[in-house]
Amino acid sequence: MSEEKKSLKTKLFYALNGFPDLMTYQAFSFLVFTYYFAVVGIPIFQMWIAFIIWGLWNAINDPMLGALSDRKKYGKLGKRKFFITIALIPLALMMILLFTVPLDIKFFYFLAIIMLFEFTYTLFDVNVKALFPEQWENEEERASANLILRPITLMAILIAMVLPTIIISPLVPLPTSSEAEIARIPTMYITAGIIFAVIAIITGALFIMYGIKEPEELPEQFESRPSFFGSLKLSLKNKSFVKLVLCNTMTWYVLTMLTTIFSLYAIFVLGVGKGSIFIGLSLMSTFIVAALAMPFYVKLGRKIGMRNAFIASLIIWIITLVPFAFFGEGDILIGVIATAIVGIGMSGTLFFFDILMGDVVDEDYLKHGVKRSASFYGANAFIHRFSIILVITTIALVFSGTGWAGYNPNPGVDVIIGLKLLMVLFPIIALIIATLFLKSYDLHGDKLVRIRDNLKQKTSLK
Repeated sequence: MSEEKKSLKTKLFYALNGFPDLMTYQAFSFLVFTYYFAVVGIPIFQMWIAFIIWGLWNAINDPMLGALSDRKKYGKLGKRKFFITIALIPLALMMILLFTVPLDIKFFYFLAIIMLFEFTYTLFDVNVKALFPEQWENEEERASANLILRPITLMAILIAMVLPTIIISPLVPLPTSSEAEIARIPTMYITAGIIFAVIAIITGALFIMYGIKEPEELPEQFESRPSFFGSLKLSLKNKSFVKLVLCNTMTWYVLTMLTTIFSLYAIFVLGVGKGSIFIGLSLMSTFIVAALAMPFYVKLGRKIGMRNAFIASLIIWIITLVPFAFFGEGDILIGVIATAIVGIGMSGTLFFFDILMGDVVDEDYLKHGVKRSASFYGANAFIHRFSIILVITTIALVFSGTGWAGYNPNPGVDVIIGLKLLMVLFPIIALIIATLFLKSYDLHGDKLVRIRDNLKQKTSLK
């Protein structure tokens, strides 16, 4: 399997995992905060409490599921395919249940549903991510697969961003909204959730049936795997892994912040109002540009190294965020253009992480003799999920400090300033931190060449 060229058909079906994976997660990030804060009416402090509890749950859930996946093979369904299969339907159902809120227990329902979503999503995601360095076993194959995977993944993210703005208008109650219009908003969110669920099931089934080609592992390789806590400890002792994941946490902080806050920024800073489609078009343009930029990053990565190209993309991303500090009401067209340009820098984050993570997995394999991909991705999920806690904490502090602790469709000037800070200042700080982590990441250059040479020698002896 390691020497075979995977077919284009397999790569295309493999790439469909982006729909049940990132489409669901980006829809969650894009809609859930806005829905529960502005439509359901949960105060920002209560939402902050729920996300903190959710984060503590992740501390157990994410690494546990990653280590569990590494432990054994489940008959014909294999090691990863088994968990991906049993997670698909529950994950799809979560996209509907996220918006079916009993108003008399809205806080407790919100807490329970985000924890259930996280469990089913992680069960699916950590195994999909673990497949990548196992199914594509060298940098050439990973880059080739990524060139197909990332544009299709971006299409999935586009649907997550655009579909709700077509179905849900307005996204939140406005000063001009009638009671009847406000009453229809939850139904529109549920409709969007149903469509997401159907898409996830169809694409997920095709991915499972035709896109998964797991490499064989010997029984003694499973027996030699460390325990759950041993695996987590080994992962966190790997300096290259820790630096890469902390970088990833900061970039996901920015992605989550932008997708979470952009709809409110567009409505109250740019003055979009009932034109929800402009929000969708802006976000769509971002991801289209990101997809178009990926071939550039493939060439840049091959020329100057994947890690250095990743750093370059973060610097570009910082520069493209600055204009959002200066926009005001009526700047809708220029806002759409500026949002599109953001995709140039963002593209690097979406492209490079899995490639660098593959190098981390390979280095660990040489040291320990087993591939612990899911353990690494489980630990990564555990760490980078804290980006959402950082996001909600930042939003809670800013909203509380600007008099928007509870949703008000007529915010003052302080709220406008706060939304700009959330769109510009905090993301730029996070990207600077991400760049510093990546600068200290040393799995590149001559060291990486030696690891790849040793890996070739080891695989040739099988």
